[in-house]
Amino acid sequence: MENRECVVVVTGASSGIGNACATFLAKKGNRVYGTCRNPAAYSRKADEFFEMLPLDLADGASAHKACEKIYAAEGKVDSLICCAGSGFVGSVEDGSLEEAQAVMNLDFFGTLRTIKAFLPGMREAGRGRILIVGALEGVVATPFQGYYSASYHAIEGMAESLRAEVASFGIEVGVIGIGSFRTAFGQRRLLAAGANESSHYRARLEATLGVLSRDEANGTEPLLAARAIYAALAARRLPLRRTAGGLPRRMLAFSRRWLPARAFERLVRRYYRIA
Repeated sequence: MENRECVVVVTGASSGIGNACATFLAKKGNRVYGTCRNPAAYSRKADEFFEMLPLDLADGASAHKACEKIYAAEGKVDSLICCAGSGFVGSVEDGSLEEAQAVMNLDFFGTLRTIKAFLPGMREAGRGRILIVGALEGVVATPFQGYYSASYHAIEGMAESLRAEVASFGIEVGVIGIGSFRTAFGQRRLLAAGANESSHYRARLEATLGVLSRDEANGTEPLLAARAIYAALAARRLPLRRTAGGLPRRMLAFSRRWLPARAFERLVRRYYRIA
């Protein structure tokens, strides 16, 4: 990872963890391409040394165009880091089927579209690494994030299957479950249209949102996520799963392995203040 011969693509590079990751990897001497939906509206910072390309997660053709441009310029892609995604909160009952489909279309299918665009080139080259920056909600489904949790549970399953399928082609796949970081992600989180004042879940939802806001305000800096991503890519073998972020959420995910199911459910309800 310490030379200009290594070509890295980072989606969601306009802000937050994606931007921190692209900047950090570029400073480490890699040839980095960042992507976002609208590069024309993006103001590059002085310490960023990577090119920004358009890539809309909802548009498979957009992913293929970005891929073609990078391969035309570099002839290869060594690592693909999928950081792009969006948040959504609301009870399963309050959220509509259309909203559920929109969450899955962006977070799961958007990641899948991107991977499918870059995977053939890696397979033909006989090498490559795909690292998906997921969410701890893909390990522990949290209250009022059912649709969001479902999308990242789907990513976890897809990544594990893909890892087995492409290993013989020299491609490695992994997921980093991200906890709470101090980014603008929470401010852009969408709220279910049905989660209004008349919702039966409103009081519990507000309590949970308070916990999410607290965790994000007290979360770690995106640079730490960038370092975790770099460490995973620099490892001799890309790990299937790692976590990064605030300790409380990581401990909650870890406790699922050893706590009895009923005790863990009580812990989750207490943590998100809906007990």
